Amino acid sequence: MDRFLIITNTEKDKDLSLTKRIASYIQEAGKQAAFFRLSSIQERATPQNIPEDIECAVVLGGDGTIIKTANDLIPYDIPILGVNLGTIGFLAEIEEHHVAEALDCLFQDDYHVESRLMISGEVIYNRSNLIKTTENTSNALNDIVITRKGLSRIIRLGIYVNDQLVDNFRGDGVIISTPTGSTAYNLSAGGPIVISQANVMVITPICPHSLSPRSLVVSAEDTVKVVVGKSKKTQDAEAIVSFDGNKEMELRTDDIIYIKKAQYDTKLIKLNHTGIYEILQSKLNNKII
Repeated sequence: MDRFLIITNTEKDKDLSLTKRIASYIQEAGKQAAFFRLSSIQERATPQNIPEDIECAVVLGGDGTIIKTANDLIPYDIPILGVNLGTIGFLAEIEEHHVAEALDCLFQDDYHVESRLMISGEVIYNRSNLIKTTENTSNALNDIVITRKGLSRIIRLGIYVNDQLVDNFRGDGVIISTPTGSTAYNLSAGGPIVISQANVMVITPICPHSLSPRSLVVSAEDTVKVVVGKSKKTQDAEAIVSFDGNKEMELRTDDIIYIKKAQYDTKLIKLNHTGIYEILQSKLNNKII
C-alpha cells in the first residue's frame, strides 16, 4: 500500500499528535498520507475530503468512529484499519502503541481484508402526504433499532420474516443486528454473540412485556419486516428507527421497516491472527458471555 487517508476523531486525538505522527511515519517511508478531521457526528467523509486512489483509511477513534466511517466510505470500497482510542474496541484492529508495526505490515502488503456484512433498512410511511425517497433508506454495519420515542408508553411491533409472522409483541423495541453488531446493543439486550463471518441477522426484542420473546437468528438472504402497531386503541404509537445509532427517522402506527442484506459490505484490514474467542475473552473482561 502506498496511499493512505487518516480519519481522526478529534475528541479522541484532541491535539492531533497521534495523527501527525502517523502521517509523518507514512511520508518518511515514501508513501502518501492525507488526513480528515471528524470533530462532530454530523461531519461526513465526502468526495471533497477523499483524494483519488486511496488504498487504505486509517481510522483513529473508537468503534463508533469506525462505524461512522464505514457508512461514509460505502461508495468508495476503501478498506479500513482501526486504531483503538476508545474503550473496548471490537472493530479496531490495533492499539496506539502498535501503530508503527501495523503500518510496516501495510507497506509490505502483509495483511488480509475481512468483509463484514452490512444491512439496509427502508421505511415505508403510512401517510399519504409523504413521498418515498432515498432519504427513507439507509445502511448499517452494526444494527437497525426500532424503539419507543423518548419516555413514551411501550410500543407494539409485528415482526415478519419473508412475510411470515414471527411474533406480535409489546415492549421497548427490537434490534436487528449484523454479526458485527452482535457484540454491541444486541449483547446488552441479551442477544447471542455471532462470529463475524456468519451470513446472518439477529432479531432481539428490547425489554419485551412478556416472558416468551427470545432472539431469533435468520439468514442474511431473508427479508425482515417490522410493522409499528397501535399501543392502545385510541393512540398512535410513537417510535424511532435508528441506523447504527446515527441517522434516525420518526415512526407512527402502521409504518413499516423492511430490512435486508445491503448491496455493499465493509472491508476491515486484519493484521492479527487472534481467534474470535480469544478476542472475546480479552475484550469482555476475560469472560465469554
